[in-house]
Amino acid sequence: MTQTLRRRPAQRRSVERVGRMLDECALLLDEVGYEALTTKEVARRAGVPIGTFYQFFPDKAGLVRALAWRNLEAFLQRITERIRSAEPAHWSDLVDLAVDEFVDMKRRTPGFGVVDFGEILVAPGGPALADTRRALDDAQENNVVVAERLRSLTRELLDVPTGPGFDRALIVAVEAADAVLKLAFRAAPEGAPEIVAECKQLVRRYLAAHLP
Repeated sequence: MTQTLRRRPAQRRSVERVGRMLDECALLLDEVGYEALTTKEVARRAGVPIGTFYQFFPDKAGLVRALAWRNLEAFLQRITERIRSAEPAHWSDLVDLAVDEFVDMKRRTPGFGVVDFGEILVAPGGPALADTRRALDDAQENNVVVAERLRSLTRELLDVPTGPGFDRALIVAVEAADAVLKLAFRAAPEGAPEIVAECKQLVRRYLAAHLP
């Protein structure tokens, strides 16, 4: 997340201020949506001067980009903790817990229904605003960044053999899961369970052709 900030917060007070601004941004996304979100209101609700906001974020888009990175880091941390506590016996278990964690964040994490990993949705599961598919990284689409981070996590924690074929397959799997889970949240506010189950099955079967 710090790579998206104008200035990295060094003191505890600054870290707390940045955290409050991101928290209020997430809450406001749920309340008013991205288009009605303003930097002035984020600063007011976070209890910081507007000048302090601009010390750390260039604009509203930069704030939301930092929130997306925080969401991704939280998602990966949750998966890591689940793997270490559950000690999955097979790579396919990672598919289930990754989908479960994503769905849980959609249901419970403020702002995640509007901005999960960078793409800004008009409504949960709904169409995206234009030009937000590269919100995490100017050079790569959001799902490619997510796939790369999941690949690193998989290699580190589960010792899954990787290579160009697997890397490509993981990007396809992330894209497919993203599309099916959007469908799940269009079908039901909490994510239709039967579609979530289909998502897990689809990804497991697809990756089975590329992994032992």
